[in-house]
Amino acid sequence: MNDLLTSSLELFGSTLRVSTPLLFAALGGMMSERSGVINIALEGIMLMGAFGATTVALATHSPWLGAVGAVIISVLFTVFYAVSVIELKANQIVAGMAMNMLAAGITPFLSKVFYNSSTSTPSLPLELRFQSAPVWAAWICVLLSWLWMNHTPSGLWVRFAGEHPEALDSAGVGVKRVRWGAVLMSGCLAGLGGASLSVFLASSFTRNMTAGRGFMALAALIFGKWKPIPTALACLFFGFSDAMQIRLQGVVLWGTEPVPVQFIQILPYLVTVLVLAGVVGQSRAPRALGQPFDQA
Repeated sequence: MNDLLTSSLELFGSTLRVSTPLLFAALGGMMSERSGVINIALEGIMLMGAFGATTVALATHSPWLGAVGAVIISVLFTVFYAVSVIELKANQIVAGMAMNMLAAGITPFLSKVFYNSSTSTPSLPLELRFQSAPVWAAWICVLLSWLWMNHTPSGLWVRFAGEHPEALDSAGVGVKRVRWGAVLMSGCLAGLGGASLSVFLASSFTRNMTAGRGFMALAALIFGKWKPIPTALACLFFGFSDAMQIRLQGVVLWGTEPVPVQFIQILPYLVTVLVLAGVVGQSRAPRALGQPFDQA
């Protein structure tokens, strides 16, 4: 009985930890998409944040300054995306994929320049890594996002920018200004998601370490119907599937041989596809999502 309780608590703790990057990124995606801007670039923003956090933490010997560095670098990276889709009215999905490819290329290049290795940065010692702070911060962000989205004028503006931008504009509130703020906030949160990967779950930055988590965050966002608390629960669900695949590696489920690790590792992605196949038709996106707005 004690062993079962211990195992359950360990699984719950692992679920909380591995869902933290997803939670930050999904909240960031929610900010952007509730304002009407599709943010496929979450994967690339997380990657830049992960690299920035490790680089700054190694230079300053502080994980907190590493997180600040991740936010700054991710927001600067997001500015290019915001200019493309808000000001230049580029196709948001194409622009987002371009940003993902840019991040996938520029991070190993910078790693080669700074550390003479295009695959990984030097490892951070334990004292330069977060122990539990990102988990607490992520759930505080969930609460603050819910309060802000539902109980503040600026949160209402973001919702109207994604649902009825013309009404918001007629009320004298700049739709582009609201969308700029939401997209930059998205970059900030996704950058923290990247930082929680490299200075919390891992001990260094490795090439393409996000491994599709930005897209999983988008799936959680759709599963949660663009609402903070359901989105957070969806992230926990995906985090649970990720924690399970970690625990199942090397376990003999039948016969005498363990299940090949390749089959176990696809579990979170398989769950993501199955969930999206079941709910994507039932979730209603913001009405103006993906639609450029011409300011009067």
